[in-house]
Amino acid sequence: MDSSLLPIVAIFILAGFVKGVVGLGLPTVSIALLSVVMMPAQAAALLIVPSFVTNVWQAFGRRALLLLRRLGAMLATMVAGTLLGGWWLPIDNSGRASMALGVMLILYALIGLLLPRFHVSRRQEIWLAAPVGLATGLVTAMTGVLVIPVVPYLQALDLERDDLVQALGITFTVSTVALAAVLIGQHQLSAGVAGPSLAALVAAVAGMVAGQEVRKRIDPAQFRIWFFIALLALGAHLLLHGLL
Repeated sequence: MDSSLLPIVAIFILAGFVKGVVGLGLPTVSIALLSVVMMPAQAAALLIVPSFVTNVWQAFGRRALLLLRRLGAMLATMVAGTLLGGWWLPIDNSGRASMALGVMLILYALIGLLLPRFHVSRRQEIWLAAPVGLATGLVTAMTGVLVIPVVPYLQALDLERDDLVQALGITFTVSTVALAAVLIGQHQLSAGVAGPSLAALVAAVAGMVAGQEVRKRIDPAQFRIWFFIALLALGAHLLLHGLL
C-alpha cells in the first residue's frame, strides 16, 4: 500500500469502528483527524464515498419511507442550508475552517457530556424541524461535518433505538449528497480522489463491522463518554491550530 494512504486508512478504520459501536461518528472523527493534516475541503472530498455507502447501509430498512415522511421538512431545509452555505467551505489555508470545526466539536462534546437529554414533542417537532435543518446545513457547509444541531435534535425525538439509528443514516445520506454537490461546485471532487476514497471506504466498512461486533460486548454509554472526551480534546486542538 502507498505509504501516503496509511494515515487515511487508519483514520477511517477508527471512524468506522466508532460508527459501528454508537451508530454515528464516521464524518466527525474522520474530518476532525484528517483536518489536522489537510484542508477541510480535501478531507470532505475523501469522506463522500465511504460516508455515502455506510450511511445508505445504515438507512436501509422497512421503516425508511415512514421516517422520510416524518423528517421531510428537516431534510429539505438541511439540503437548502448546505447549498446556501457552500461558499463557506474554505479551499485555502486561512484557518477559518479549522476554527469552525474545533468550535463545533467542542460544543458537541459538551452537549454530550454535560447536558441532560431533552425531549421534543410532536407539536414542537412541527415548527422546529425546518430551522434545525437549515442550521445543520449551514454548519455542515462551514465544517464538512453533520452533527450540530441535528444529532441532539433526532435524539430528542424519542425514537425507538433502531428507528433512531435508521433516521441518522437517512439524514447523513441526504447530507452527504448535498455536500457532494457543494464540493463538485468548488471543483474539489475529481478523479484524483477515487483511489484514496476507495481505500477509505474499505477501511471504514472494516472498522464498522468490527465496531458492530464490539457493541455486543461493551457498554455503549461508557464508550460514548470517552468518545466525547476525545472529541473535546481534538476540538480544542483544531481551534488553537486555526487561531495560531
